[in-house]
Amino acid sequence: MKVRYSYLKQQFGNSPDLWKKLKDFVDTGDFTLGKPLQEFEKKFAKLIGTKYAVGVNSGTDAIKLSLKVIGIKSGDEVITAANTFVATVGAICELGAIPIFVDCDDSFCMNTDLVEEKITKKTKAIVPVHFTGYMTNMIKLNKIAKKYNIPIVEDACQSILASINKKNSGTWSDFGAFSLHPLKNINVWSDGGVIVTSNKKYYEHLKLLRNHGLVDRDNVRICGYNSRLDTFQAVVGNWIIPSATKIANQRIRNAKYFDKNLEKIKEISIPPRIKNFKIVYHLYIVFAENRDELLKYCLKKGIEAKVHYPIPMYRQPAMNFLKHKKSDFPVSERHAKSIISFPCDQHLSKKEQDYIISTVRNFYK
Repeated sequence: MKVRYSYLKQQFGNSPDLWKKLKDFVDTGDFTLGKPLQEFEKKFAKLIGTKYAVGVNSGTDAIKLSLKVIGIKSGDEVITAANTFVATVGAICELGAIPIFVDCDDSFCMNTDLVEEKITKKTKAIVPVHFTGYMTNMIKLNKIAKKYNIPIVEDACQSILASINKKNSGTWSDFGAFSLHPLKNINVWSDGGVIVTSNKKYYEHLKLLRNHGLVDRDNVRICGYNSRLDTFQAVVGNWIIPSATKIANQRIRNAKYFDKNLEKIKEISIPPRIKNFKIVYHLYIVFAENRDELLKYCLKKGIEAKVHYPIPMYRQPAMNFLKHKKSDFPVSERHAKSIISFPCDQHLSKKEQDYIISTVRNFYK
């Protein structure tokens, strides 16, 4: 049996109603900052629970523009997670700021107990990464941020509709950054991102930044960026956003089924499922003994398992200037050697799940 990782063909393969919406939109010629984008932004803000949403061209820019609004500049230090994807770090470095890494815990998110020791006079922001569909402990992190008067930008790119005590990711600080990349839970047909906020001043600033700083066609208030979410992609977003809750709930059901069966295999360890945390499983990850051999076996059996990520960001050549050692982040290092990701999307069948489970069981037998 083949178990694919990408579900895009199933999600968009049979959608004549979407094609009609796209055709009707093309006839309008309303391609830049058009009406469908405005509609999508309102729907997205309502979904997350904020007053405003601003569509931008990527999740990376969602982080970058948020940092720009709070004045991050060259030489500033920005605290973030050691095990994150390159986009988080890239957004920080694009502004000339310095990423200061904090090790994760077994929830795959920043260990908030280690944050305070990283704060210096140069610390100007904290970017917690709600990684894999979990959330960073924002209750603890907000207390630290308030104590030192440091703003927070939530990297919620992998955790749309994740929550703590029913309060959604992206709403615990002034900024929530989301990605609409094709492999995200809520996705479009290209790169795309959204920033959410309930601060009107920040909202107005973000709208300027994403569109060259233009007040209108002829007046430039500030120097900004070309970072608009394409209106064409907003049409796709408007088509899929009504399914957001259904998608999250199905992923949660799939993860529970995996947990129930994989935890019976002694060589597999299930990550902590934290009380009052809603995990939306952008990635379904477990800890596995003999991980590399298991990965090869799964691939040989037709299962597109993956590792997120075998080489942590702080050990990438791009970060050599920080001079980090493996021993600096022991939990991230352990994860890099032991985690494995299995497909868990809303289109995965029970037959495919059972095949994954039996394949893992047979490997260890």
